Amino acid sequence: MSNTPHDNEPPENDERPADDERYEALIAALVELERHVSDAGWDQHPRLFALVPTDDIVAAEPELAATLGLRGSADGAPPDALTAIEQEEFTTSDRVLEGLDSIVWPDSVFGCALSLERTFLPADAEPELPEDPQEAAEFVAQHPQRQEVRVVVGVDRAGHQHGVARLVSQPDELLGAADLVPGLAQALAHTLTAQ
Repeated sequence: MSNTPHDNEPPENDERPADDERYEALIAALVELERHVSDAGWDQHPRLFALVPTDDIVAAEPELAATLGLRGSADGAPPDALTAIEQEEFTTSDRVLEGLDSIVWPDSVFGCALSLERTFLPADAEPELPEDPQEAAEFVAQHPQRQEVRVVVGVDRAGHQHGVARLVSQPDELLGAADLVPGLAQALAHTLTAQ
């Protein structure tokens, strides 16, 4: 993983396909989305977003686009730019992957993203974890070395995936990688191909 101190720039030195504007558009959308989600602070439930080509929104809903301040490629924005649209009806408990099972996107949605927060421990603390899931959750919540992280993972119909993450303990650093949370990226990709 890599990091950058700037909230509005993609993390530097990411492993990504060279010269792929769609991939760059996905990363830019995720960075912007993480900043948007961060504005609401910590302790949020998982949030799901459709990623729609900005040019499509500008063409279909020009008044809405103007109200939202969206610029299309005709106005100088990148041609592959994506706009995130929150799916406010998405609610899930701790079983996020199960919550994604029933999601099927229309063809107009080019990608999707999910933001969620998790607490984790350093690898050397794993042998101490209790077997019981409830006890393990309590153990993690009480552990002095726990780390809290917000991840925003996104995928698109071109087969790209990427994630960005921010630790509570390092609020000025944005981490990013194509394989940041591969299981979540796979579940999100399934929502784009499900019929």
